[in-house]
Formats: sequence, C-alpha cells, structure tokens
Amino acid sequence: MRFHRLDLNLLVVLDALLSTSSVSLAAEKICLSQSAVSGSLARLREFFDDDLLIPKGRQMVLSPRAETLIGPVTEVLELIRSTILAPQAFEPETSERTVRIMASDYTVQALLSEGLKRIGRLAPGIKFELESPGDNILEPLERGSIDLLFSVESHLSAEHPSQFLFEDDYVVICCKENTQLGNTISETEFFRLGHVTVEFGRNRFPAYEEVFLRQQELRRPIEMVVPSFLIVPGMIVGTERIALLHRKLARQVVKQNQLRMLESPIKIPPIRQAVQWHRSSDHDPAIQWVVRQLLRACQPENLEDTESTP
Repeated sequence: MRFHRLDLNLLVVLDALLSTSSVSLAAEKICLSQSAVSGSLARLREFFDDDLLIPKGRQMVLSPRAETLIGPVTEVLELIRSTILAPQAFEPETSERTVRIMASDYTVQALLSEGLKRIGRLAPGIKFELESPGDNILEPLERGSIDLLFSVESHLSAEHPSQFLFEDDYVVICCKENTQLGNTISETEFFRLGHVTVEFGRNRFPAYEEVFLRQQELRRPIEMVVPSFLIVPGMIVGTERIALLHRKLARQVVKQNQLRMLESPIKIPPIRQAVQWHRSSDHDPAIQWVVRQLLRACQPENLEDTESTP
C-alpha cells in the first residue's frame, strides 16, 4: 500500500534499519533475507533522497536525516501496534504480551522482583524481558526497543510520560567485623576509609551519590569500582571498606551478608525513582496496566513487606 508515494510496508524495514544501523541485523530482526532488506533500503534512499546509512570504517552509521526519522517512525509503528493491531480489550488473565524493561539491579531488587511476582499471579501469560541500562538510557526508549524505563526522575526525558514510584535515601554499609567503626560513623571516618562505588556502561557513568559528592567537591578514597550494586556487598565483607547504598537495598543485603548498616554522616538528597514509557504507549492498555500494578507495589505497606523478606 502506498501513501503519498511511500510504500507503507517499508516503514517496518526502515524502523529495523534505524534501530540497528545494519542491513544484516535488520534482516535478522524482522526475519527477512539480507537481499530483501538491501532492496528495501535502496527504495527508501530513493524516496527520501538520502543515503540513510553511511559507511564509517567497517561499520554503517545513520545519516543526519535518518537520525531525525527515529522518533517519528517508532511512534507511528508503536501507535499502530497499540491501537489498530491491539485487541479491543486487555484481559490480564489471558494476555500473552511481552513487556521489555530497562532497569538497574537496584531497581530490580528494590521493586521489580516483588512487583513482577504480583503481576505474575494476576497475569501468568505476560512475559518480561529485563535488560541493564547502557551509556544512553533514553535511546532504547526512543527507538522502541523497550517498553518501560526505570530510573531517577532527573535522568528521564521530558518528551515522554512518566510516573513517580518512590523515594529512597542513602546509608553506609560496612562489614560486621570492621574494627575501625562502632555503631556510628563520623564524617572524618567516612573520608578516611576506602570506598566501593558503582559505575555503569563502557563510559563508566558514576552512580547518583558519586555525582552529588563531586558536585559538592567532596572527594572520598575510592578503592574499588564495580559495575553493579549487587556486587558491592561482596566487596565489603571481610574488609574495612565501606559503601554508600540505597536504604531499601541495604536493608536486604545486610540480612544476607556479614554486614552492618549505619546512618550516613553525609546528607545526600534522596533519589526519586520513576518509570517512563514512550508517549505512544499512552494508548496501550497492557503497558498502562503493568504500570498501575507496579505503582501499587510501591505503596508503603508493600515495600515494607519486600524489605522484610529474607
């Protein structure tokens, strides 16, 4: 079918090319042969009067014109999927949707592990695919490769809807056998002892608390950098190192390890955890239902239940 000279079937190929910057990967993504995708790319180049994919070294990159098409193409296809192709009514008990989520291991541990269990009891056919944040957390959302993005509010996009979930502050964790500390930790001790901290992705993006400390021009002695919050406890046990950790996560890990939790002598603003979805998913009843269920899981009594679970 053509619309103003554009074969609308090409939109699916274009979306795959924009999300992969590769003919072979696009072909694999939409289950077509490479020759078929190459032919479609030629037709797209003719229609847009632009190369769309440009060779750079041994790889292909998007042209400036192609970059501008990412959002509109994704939005059009997502709108078609969630409205025209979606069933008239969403029935959680019988739905077999797959929901793609990007979230840190902290969010998974503090919220999703319990929240998704609750959803599983109500909608056993819904499947979830979880992935860790990369260097650019907003790109997968813009490209439509994820349905829900969990992050602190300040990292989310103003272009898409979001829902605040909960606040969490910071505490210090240390080994139970740490002879350098008593039942409290002073500011002097905080800046004297070695720290474990978390950085994300290939660009080593620092965690929120480290960003705050740097902004305040506060420098702590960092002895170890790890790529995951859940690795931190193992790097503390049996050492005199300490770490700043979210309270909700700290309450869980101190029960499973030989650790203690102390009030932080440095007052760090609490994080405001939120979930975001592409604006086209405002019309997707399945995504909105999942968000509502996770919001219910964030109610104080439910979070307390999660934190008390051994």
